[in-house]
Amino acid sequence: MTDHTITPSYTADPPLTPPTVPGSWLPAPRPGVLRAAAVAGADARQADRVGRLAPATVRAVTDAGLPAHFVDYGGRGAGSFSALFADIAALAQECPSAAWCGALWAAHGRFASCLPERGRHDLWAAGPDVRIASAVAPPAGSAVETPKGWRLSGVWECVSGARYSDWVLLATPVTGRSPQDGPLETRVLAVPTGELTVHGTWDATGLRGTASDAVEACDVLVPAHRSFPLTGMLDGTGNHGSGRPHRAPAQLAGGLIFCATALGAAHALRRAWSGWAAEGAVSTDGRGPYRSAAVRDASAMSSARIDAAHLLLARAAFRADTEPVTESLTAANQRDAAFGAGLLLEAANQLFGAGGAHVRDAAGDVQRLWRDVQTAARHGVLRMESAADSYARTEVAWPGLG
Repeated sequence: MTDHTITPSYTADPPLTPPTVPGSWLPAPRPGVLRAAAVAGADARQADRVGRLAPATVRAVTDAGLPAHFVDYGGRGAGSFSALFADIAALAQECPSAAWCGALWAAHGRFASCLPERGRHDLWAAGPDVRIASAVAPPAGSAVETPKGWRLSGVWECVSGARYSDWVLLATPVTGRSPQDGPLETRVLAVPTGELTVHGTWDATGLRGTASDAVEACDVLVPAHRSFPLTGMLDGTGNHGSGRPHRAPAQLAGGLIFCATALGAAHALRRAWSGWAAEGAVSTDGRGPYRSAAVRDASAMSSARIDAAHLLLARAAFRADTEPVTESLTAANQRDAAFGAGLLLEAANQLFGAGGAHVRDAAGDVQRLWRDVQTAARHGVLRMESAADSYARTEVAWPGLG
């Protein structure tokens, strides 16, 4: 475990009015999540080195309730976007890889609520703490309709946490029983991980512990009740869950939840970097790091960017829970997630650039966390190009965008 206390930023204690005090937009992280963060933090360096989360970390994240966050099957109530955002940001301050997997397990519980009742029973009859991985963008492989269900084959890349998961949701084009039928639609099929092959392909710059490996299906028979149309998942119309998050389009808070990991990692990066700046070796002229104007500027500007991103993203999560769900709100949240990711990248790069050789040590926390911010904040969902396109469509009739 790291030697500092996890202090969640911007908690709602005492209760404050959201329009008055931006900090109250986020609840405090749940105690179980803070306990999981302590377990994950003890293993974070090792997870980065070996490219795997420790079993104790996986169990702690599960016990904290993250895979069950959006599961309301069997009368259980689902959680909110704001609560999940706060939980993931806190967990990422200790281990961004564990936070990334936890965020996705939570999100995929919402996606799996699109399954018919019998399919949901297959997943959650024994309880809600089921870890579900996913590969839905882009669709891959193929599935052919048979009297007993779908025959699924193919390879899906970058399936985060697949080897730690019980099930995997795989998006694929499906075809009818006759070759003349051609492609019918794109469906999402729920497959037990034990029926797939997980290939050890993940060797990325950051988030190395997520083990975002490729998975392969070789003529796997998937019953019809374990599938649903992708379109209904993306726009929320196909979800059988009863909570507000289930009826929301995937993009309303999808980017925000990805960005929560980058936010927590950026907070941890700044903390680790500040430790170097405050206690680093004195230079030959007798000056400590904070005597440097460049270091002072990096400290001030990076902290402002991280705090600005935190406030922007917290407001967007609050809106996702409370405001009428419209195309404009979804586009604005996409914009804020992408812009927040950009602020976090700028902050991380400024800190890394202002550090000395010790800060850039491959075995050091600053370099590890910098790599995690780079990988999390550069996810395709957080690209400004697509966010700007969606935002422009809802704000003004730009030429060529109609």
